[in-house]
Amino acid sequence: MAVKQVESAARVLGAFETLIRNQPIGLGALARQLGEPKSAVQRALATLAATGWITPAADEGSGWQASSRILVLAHIAQHGADIVEQARPVLERLQDETDETIILNVPDGDRVVVLDVAISRQLLRTSPQVGLLVPVPTSAAGRAILCHLPPDEAAAFLDGAPPAELAATLAADRARGWSINAGEVAAGASAVGAAVLAAGGRPTASITISVPTARMPAERYEQLGQLVAQAAAGLSDLGAAERGAP
Repeated sequence: MAVKQVESAARVLGAFETLIRNQPIGLGALARQLGEPKSAVQRALATLAATGWITPAADEGSGWQASSRILVLAHIAQHGADIVEQARPVLERLQDETDETIILNVPDGDRVVVLDVAISRQLLRTSPQVGLLVPVPTSAAGRAILCHLPPDEAAAFLDGAPPAELAATLAADRARGWSINAGEVAAGASAVGAAVLAAGGRPTASITISVPTARMPAERYEQLGQLVAQAAAGLSDLGAAERGAP
């Protein structure tokens, strides 16, 4: 006996696929593409928005676009969920130790995306969403990855060779073992980050400690930087052990 399809699910998935192919797109244009009543398409869009799959387009009034959540699932589908499973205890231990928000970031093509977050329990805290695209040259997460990449791969992230000032920053980050974002991505939020390295020193991810700038005096960068570097090194060692590396 054939299993009956869930028509509402098929409608939502069809709307999502068509939206991705034509984004950004508004309700009326999407309804015409699908040949469906506006009311039905509006319900599909409301479902996709409520579950985090779509967001309003950057240009106000131009409709909807896919969120970066799909990048997270694509990364997991391609590389497996091992990194999330391995990293989660590390993130939680670091969160307990610092009482701040801890973030796992991964490179995806020429972007860096948030893959998992352990949110601080403090009232004043940072709370990035899973799937958030991280600006590579200004973030601790991006710089931690960049500073361990060969020059040609780093240039691919930046659409060209890094400027002299950024190149000097990356060299210092690599020598020190951790990177700093002193409010360069979002006003009022600072971070330190370190790379998770595979065999041969290739960065596969980064861990960042994200802190409201009000709780980040200059002397705390050193303290948290050493902690995040230790956590990232531990995750690197765990990955090497599971791969059977010596």
